[in-house]
Amino acid sequence: MVREFSAGGVVLRKMRGRWFVAVIEPHMTRPKKSSKPSNRPQKTVAALVALPKGAIDKGEKPDQTALREVSEETGVQANLVTKLADVKYYYVRNWGDRARVFKIVSFYLLLYRSGRLGNIAPEMRIEVQNAYWLPLEDAPTVLSYAGEREVAQRALGYLKAHPELGDHATDTTH
Repeated sequence: MVREFSAGGVVLRKMRGRWFVAVIEPHMTRPKKSSKPSNRPQKTVAALVALPKGAIDKGEKPDQTALREVSEETGVQANLVTKLADVKYYYVRNWGDRARVFKIVSFYLLLYRSGRLGNIAPEMRIEVQNAYWLPLEDAPTVLSYAGEREVAQRALGYLKAHPELGDHATDTTH
């Protein structure tokens, strides 16, 4: 069985007295180039809402991957606070060899430092359709994947156990 290792971030930002988390809407499928227009009606699919994450590059530590992926997929820079959880699951590749894959994604709690959400490189637009701030208390019900909903719940628990974290976050109004 194939094994994959990824890392991602729960980027928190305090705005107007509330905590928000940076989320992305990944493209459901890679855009296909078609030489002729299709007469078939387009299916409307609810947008996926996910945390930024990606594959750990050779020589990279998981926390470094989380910071890199957050920057690439959202356009913001963040500071590492702590590791929240490892999410483990199986999936079957829907491309190439259709292999069954065991995947582990390490998620880290991060505090927003700078940058503008959605200010990403043009080549990343293939992967990320949209990025926005979601109220953290909504994340455990809005995120599309069960493992990520659990990670958001852990972030809420961490904030409750460490209220001093709010002292390190600049409360912004925009």
